[in-house]
Formats: sequence, C-alpha cells, structure tokens
Amino acid sequence: MAKNDKKKQDQEDGAEEGGGGKKKLIIIIAAAVVLLLIIGGAAYFFLLKPEPVEEEVDPGLDVPVPEITQSTTIGPMIEIKEFIVNIISEEDRHYVKASFTIELNKEEAVEETNQRMAQIRDAILLLIGNKTYEELQDLQGKKQLKAELVSKINSFLQTGKVKAIYFTDFVVQ
Repeated sequence: MAKNDKKKQDQEDGAEEGGGGKKKLIIIIAAAVVLLLIIGGAAYFFLLKPEPVEEEVDPGLDVPVPEITQSTTIGPMIEIKEFIVNIISEEDRHYVKASFTIELNKEEAVEETNQRMAQIRDAILLLIGNKTYEELQDLQGKKQLKAELVSKINSFLQTGKVKAIYFTDFVVQ
C-alpha cells in the first residue's frame, strides 16, 4: 500500500508542477501580447498618425484697413483721375479701370503730392499691373492693394503721409 501511496503522491506533485508551468506560460504569453499592443499603439501614434494640415493664411487678412467713424477728422483729399491698366492673366486679356482719392494727414502734404503725381501714378500702375485677375476679384485682394499703395506712396512723401486711399471707380474686366 505504501507503493500505491507513493505513486499517488508522485502523480499529485507532477500535476501541481505541470499546472504551475502552464500558469507561468499563460502569464508570459499574456504579458507579451500586452507588450505588443502597447508597442503597436505607440508606433501608430508616432509613425502613422496623419500630420495636421496647415491652412494657408492669406497675407491680405493682416492688412490694416482704416475704419470710417463719425469722430474721425478728414484730411485733405487729392483725386487721381481715371486710368486703365493691363493685369496679369493666363487665359484672356484683363484690365483694370480705376480712379482713386487719396486722403492725406496734413495740408502741407497737398503741394508735395501734386508735385509727385507722376511718381504716384507710376507706382499705382506698376502695383496694379503686377496683380492677377483673381487677386483683384475679391475684397481681400482690394484691401491688400490699398495697403500696398499707401505704403508705396508714403515711401516717397516727406512732408506728410497718406492716411487712406479710397476707390472712387474700380472695374476689373
């Protein structure tokens, strides 16, 4: 009987060792699967994640446009007569027919502006002539043109500055 007891004892010990080995194997496999999932998630996050698309910002959006209010004092005005300018276009011939009024900040600047009218008209013709049909079709393009014109004219005026430019006639065709 002692033989049978010893045999039973050996079978029970073997079953416990085998069961413990199976548990260890399951734990190792589960840990490996969890580790692979973590590595896969990190790889997706860092390598395969689509980059955010940056929207193109129109530079014309940052152009300051003078606000017209009741309390604003109006400076001296000079009218620039109508002119026609060919503009850049890939398909058809396009042109701009325009007239402007320039508002100055000082009365003393009127005389200098009249003396420099050839330079002013030249600057306007060059700036408008380098614009495309598409740029001059929308409001932002026109605002940007105004800001560029103010900057260019102010670059050669010495006794005063241009406060604002007003389109009195502007046709793009």
